[in-house]
Amino acid sequence: MIEPEHTKIPLYRQCELLGLSRSAYYYRARPVDALNAILMRLIDEQYTKTPFYGVPKMTEWLRRQGFRVNPKRVRRLMRLMGLEAVYPKPWTSKPAKDHKKYPYLLRDAVIDRPDQVWGTDITYIRLKQGFIYLVAIMDWHSRYVLSWELSTTLDKEFCIKALEKALGLSSPEIFNSDQGGQFTSLEFTGLLEDLGVSISMDGRGRAMDNIFVERLWRTVKYEEVYLKSYETVAEARQCLARYFHFYNTERLHESLGYRTPQEVYFEERKLKGVSETKSTQALLHQIQPSFLS
Repeated sequence: MIEPEHTKIPLYRQCELLGLSRSAYYYRARPVDALNAILMRLIDEQYTKTPFYGVPKMTEWLRRQGFRVNPKRVRRLMRLMGLEAVYPKPWTSKPAKDHKKYPYLLRDAVIDRPDQVWGTDITYIRLKQGFIYLVAIMDWHSRYVLSWELSTTLDKEFCIKALEKALGLSSPEIFNSDQGGQFTSLEFTGLLEDLGVSISMDGRGRAMDNIFVERLWRTVKYEEVYLKSYETVAEARQCLARYFHFYNTERLHESLGYRTPQEVYFEERKLKGVSETKSTQALLHQIQPSFLS
């Protein structure tokens, strides 16, 4: 849809109109070494099972699978994927320079209503050739996925876009994230502060501070990503759109009394007298892909 040679609309404006960052437009995927692609798939699957595996254990596990790898290679691949033991995302969670420090507000907190706490995180999604990043924003109480976005790079724009979509539905009392540069940027935190939302950030080395989104990633990977082999970003987007629709509207959660996240989120909002600025149908239409409308 971009026309680089257009004489009236400059390239940067075309990107703005399409909601596309210029870095994403200029990005050209590099071919991934075949062995590295295999190793990254194995690391991804094993890390999802054992997130406490760091470089030494992951190296030894790969050797037991028959791969002659050294810790240097495993460390490089895990950093590329944004993985490290205990504190899962040192690479995706690198703070923005001189960012404001926010405390963790949720220790021992009782989460008992929708829109009390939202959480967000970024994870690695593998393609048949290469990989992309997925961000999601979830209501902690209902497990309802309010919005999600994909990106080929770890820029902040796709996280801001996901936040804007979620805030189009409602707003939380507290918003929790890790200390990644995408979430500590002034553009991201400014959207929350303008609405009077309290910002909470995980303590370094505390992977469980955002446990609900970490569980979401495990579910998405086992029930969707690992069952398929996405060829392109477009295919990944389409398949994940279908899955998140299923997750929100059909998947029964034992922890929710075998109700769906959609049922809990919208029904309990009504019971608590939350005023709706849009109809439920309009809200659902906003977050669902067009082919599901």
